Amino acid sequence: MSSILTNYGAMTALRTLKAINGNLNDVQTSISTGKRIGAAKDNSAVWAISKTMEADISGFRSIKSSLALGEATVAVASAGAEQIVEKLTEIKELIVSAQSENVDHDTIQTDITSKVDQIEAIISAAQFNGANLLSTDVDGNGATSLGVLASLDRSGAGGTVTSSEISVASVNFDSSLDLASNLTAITDSTTAATALTEIEDFLQVAINGAASLGSSASRIEDQSDFVGRLVDAMEQGVSAMTDTDMEEASARLSALKTQQELAIQSLTIANQSPRLLLELFRR
Repeated sequence: MSSILTNYGAMTALRTLKAINGNLNDVQTSISTGKRIGAAKDNSAVWAISKTMEADISGFRSIKSSLALGEATVAVASAGAEQIVEKLTEIKELIVSAQSENVDHDTIQTDITSKVDQIEAIISAAQFNGANLLSTDVDGNGATSLGVLASLDRSGAGGTVTSSEISVASVNFDSSLDLASNLTAITDSTTAATALTEIEDFLQVAINGAASLGSSASRIEDQSDFVGRLVDAMEQGVSAMTDTDMEEASARLSALKTQQELAIQSLTIANQSPRLLLELFRR
């Protein structure tokens, strides 16, 4: 039925054009922002998941900074421990040379004392940002270990989040390598023999401490690499859920523009219908 009061064709064409324009606006927005889902209204479930993951990504970035700080702290202590091993080896060489009767034991002892002082200086200086893993007191407040934030663990989707850390124990060289008080002073070949046994024990303590710090450094480095890879994977996941597929959006934009042109033509034709009805009466 045709009517000059109600243009049903124009109403249908206008409704179609409005829907196409809405879709066209959505596609243009997703192209300009690069986000297919940029707000909760676009897809509330996916938006909520992506925001939770983005919050976790931000947390893991902070963890990576913490791991970098911990890695540097352990690296300083490890370098100090390795240097101490070298100095103890040099002391051992001096003690071995003191086993003979016809050597200057006083001069050897002077050299040993100098190297002992150097070891004590290394222990005191091997700190990073106020933390010294060679000392009995790591942070000046009685701590015996250094906690390095290593991960965030989430229990289920949207569940409880807990943090975990890597604990690096002090090697406690302050007390275990107290050579000034516990290494026998060399005055002759007899005291040199006693000192040789003692320096061997000290050397083993230092080697074990350096190995322990090296192991901790390696673990922190591996964790830092894992966290970096994890952040990359999570970012890719969020991108897959929310970012615009530009190739698909481009094709959809072209299709919608064509639909828009056809809808405009349909509306134009529908608007001409009442005029065509009037032509019937003129005849």
